[in-house]
Amino acid sequence: MSQNSEKNLEAIYDICDRLYTDMCNNQNNDHSVLFSYLTELGKTLVGADRASFWKWDKRKNTLWTMSATGTGKIEIPDGTGLVGKAMREKRIVITNDPYSDPDFNPSVDKKTGYVTKSVLVMPVADLNGTYIGAFQIINKFSDDGFNEEDTRKLSLAALICGIALESETFLEESHHDKLTKLKNRMGFYSDFSKKYQKLLDAGTPLSMFISDIDKFKRVNDTYGHNAGDDVLSFVAGILAGSCRENDSIYRWGGEEFIMLMPDTKLEESVNIANSIREHIAATEVNADGNTLNVTMSFGCHIFDPALTIEENISKADEHLYTAKETGRNKVVF
Repeated sequence: MSQNSEKNLEAIYDICDRLYTDMCNNQNNDHSVLFSYLTELGKTLVGADRASFWKWDKRKNTLWTMSATGTGKIEIPDGTGLVGKAMREKRIVITNDPYSDPDFNPSVDKKTGYVTKSVLVMPVADLNGTYIGAFQIINKFSDDGFNEEDTRKLSLAALICGIALESETFLEESHHDKLTKLKNRMGFYSDFSKKYQKLLDAGTPLSMFISDIDKFKRVNDTYGHNAGDDVLSFVAGILAGSCRENDSIYRWGGEEFIMLMPDTKLEESVNIANSIREHIAATEVNADGNTLNVTMSFGCHIFDPALTIEENISKADEHLYTAKETGRNKVVF
């Protein structure tokens, strides 16, 4: 074995050892640790400058990656770019002249000044053979570019990537409501522990409202559950569309929804709730062929760090109860 081969093998062993150690101590249940090491492993295996894992977000019909290009998150419509081509055609894509390839998107290069000379994309699938993402390697150090031998070297990293993506996808699906596509109660508690608790600990104000569709049972009883589902989807769409960049909306259960609004004072959260309330009340719903008007009631509250999550939600729920008992279609705080 040549000295260079021994050096590469030692580097691979080192990456695997660090990956194993960090995954055993990963307290945040964060797949990014695994993806970071697999990216490093891929570059080492074939001698390339950059690598990235792309995930297919079927809810948004996009492909996205956190790529090491200095641009942060990159998101593209699924089916576009070389990654989209590999997934669309369900095959490995290699190009050593990307600027001549009509599927190559040079926008990141134009933005950063980077020059892409060669690209290898391996679509990855879950254990059922359903494609869920891709492993991309950019700019092989040797002048001859990528070849089929490189795909053989990368196959193990791509396989692990597929398993990791499947695990992450399963976790995300368990945190989302299938009907409304919003995050559910599990997603709420996950986000709170990873994001919102840190904001509270740092002294950032966090407001919320819990809301409820007025007389929703009457919709189901009169028009059927398909109509009820249409109403839930309609309301969820307006709530999601009302979220600012850092806000989050959750289906708490049944016809109840919770919105979290960081760095937001109570008065501002009340204004947001009222704007949503007015929007819903003024918009007709096509519910299984029936044209309906629905209203919602809201209970607003600003988080008290001295109370538990459940105690804070209970405070908002008390305000919601007051709104329901005093006429509905109102915001109470």
